[in-house]
Amino acid sequence: PYVVVSNHQSSLDLLGMMEVLPDRCVPIAKRELLYMGAVGVACWLGGIIFIDRKRTHDAISVMAEAAHTMLSQ
Repeated sequence: PYVVVSNHQSSLDLLGMMEVLPDRCVPIAKRELLYMGAVGVACWLGGIIFIDRKRTHDAISVMAEAAHTMLSQ
């Protein structure tokens, strides 16, 4: 297992990474991207998991649930 952290220059970088990374990777993005019009809809349809960085406990719970799902599958 590994973690890829992207210091993206635009909101479209995440969509490009989805094409490059293997299928078993789980993309996680800040919740603010969800509200960026067509980009947010494309990210949501692409299966990106959104986290609220202002609510640290909730973000950790979402990531832990994603990790648990990946391990069980």
